[in-house]
Amino acid sequence: MKEKIMDGLQKFSKAMFIPVLILPIAGILIAVGNLFTNTRLQAGLPFLNNPVTIGFGTLLSGSLNAILTNLGVIFCVGLAVGLANKKKSEAGFISLLAFLVFINAMNKFMGLQGMLVEGDLSGTGQALVLGVQVLDMGVFLGLILGVIVALVHNRFCETEFNNAFQIYGGTRFVFIVLIPIMVIFAVVMTYIWPFAQAGINALGGFIQSTGNFGLFLYGMLERLLIPTGLHHLVYTPFLYTSLGGVETIAGQVYEGARNIYYAEIADESIKVLSQSVIWDARGISKMFGLIGACLAMYHTARPENRGKIKAVLITAATTSFIAGVTEPIEFSFLFVAPILFVVHAVLAGSSFVVLNILGCRAIGPNGFIDFLLYNLPLGVAKTRWPIYILVGIAYFAIYYVVFRVLIVKLNLHTLGREADGMEMKLHSKAEYKAKVAAESSASAPAKGSEKVDGALVVEALGGKDNILKVTNCYTRLRTELANPDLVDEDKLKNQTGATAIVRKGKNVQVVYGLKVNAVRKAVDEELGVQEND
Repeated sequence: MKEKIMDGLQKFSKAMFIPVLILPIAGILIAVGNLFTNTRLQAGLPFLNNPVTIGFGTLLSGSLNAILTNLGVIFCVGLAVGLANKKKSEAGFISLLAFLVFINAMNKFMGLQGMLVEGDLSGTGQALVLGVQVLDMGVFLGLILGVIVALVHNRFCETEFNNAFQIYGGTRFVFIVLIPIMVIFAVVMTYIWPFAQAGINALGGFIQSTGNFGLFLYGMLERLLIPTGLHHLVYTPFLYTSLGGVETIAGQVYEGARNIYYAEIADESIKVLSQSVIWDARGISKMFGLIGACLAMYHTARPENRGKIKAVLITAATTSFIAGVTEPIEFSFLFVAPILFVVHAVLAGSSFVVLNILGCRAIGPNGFIDFLLYNLPLGVAKTRWPIYILVGIAYFAIYYVVFRVLIVKLNLHTLGREADGMEMKLHSKAEYKAKVAAESSASAPAKGSEKVDGALVVEALGGKDNILKVTNCYTRLRTELANPDLVDEDKLKNQTGATAIVRKGKNVQVVYGLKVNAVRKAVDEELGVQEND
């Protein structure tokens, strides 16, 4: 039972990446649009004060705001595609149809029952979704419907009929099955959701009432779950649901930390970002803390090994600072010195508390690139971003001191300090070359599978017959294997450039960093997997 639950959570977490990784692009482009409409910037750069640039900025930010107000359908389609085992594109199309059936069925039923509110919907628990008035279920509607559609799709997408009914087989039958399900579910949720919403609001109120303690637990758990790949399940609800706050901006209600500050970015009348932005201040440990940890590992390494690990640590630290990809560093000490990983999680959690106490409103979810694109256009007054930098520098020093003291006092076998005869993951020449290749692939345009041997990866995973399913997230190749015991970890690390391997039953995650997309493409080509399978 435990394995089934973990397997389900793993699949859900993987599927979440489809919408979660796309949505920040909208936020960054909203910030870019703000550059062209910012009056303070126009005062300093008069050439921006013209109808063309102002119109472009207005169109850019205004058009992308529509994404923020329609997250339900976005998550519905994204989850359905991610959870579908086959015919993913058709699953996405069917999920859109199912979403439309649901909201219109709920609207018609509420109208028949006299439950529709007239006039201003603010505070009524109802909202317009794609122009249809229904109960305000927010992003939860998309999450629930996406899962339902995926389950039905996986069960019936290959159902075929003979003779005259042949045309109604396959994904068409999936839609036929979904219609009564959506209608009935819409009726049921009309009565159930108000109670569910009350529970969510109570949970959100509890989290908010815990203040800094809640922030600390949030930040710590988000890091602690990194090895399982389930950390997305911690931060996503706070970023896209009412758990992360509720704000009314320009007459529109927004739920979730990220949705709120995206809307606030586009609204020049808002002078300071709301407190909810703190839930997405996850970059302190990525941009500063782990850099200090790398320096501590370098200074505590044996003198004869420092030259060997220097380049490895520099590339890993650069990736963490610039892009916010932390796994190469974290996995370098996770298994050989788990106490350091616990300390890392505690320090990461405490950084949220410090930022909140100091009143910082900077946006810092990942690395330095995101930080610049989000905060500089908004200015110091709106984000108070210098506080973020100062806190980051302080955490760089704290990480360095704490890691150095613990490594020396406890004689931990971090990089360059391995015991005689002990194999270290990142010390071999082959792994070093793989790290360099990974970084070069991150800084250069992807060139397909030129640098990735898909056949070698497949072989190391136990062969084609052993691989049941392959997906990827931002840094990891996520696989479902028939027999995980057939995995050759040494080959994956030493010959394919993997940083680490994480096993959870039949789910095996191979950490590649920023070149994971190239690896996934090479593996798919080797397996003969088509894009729409």
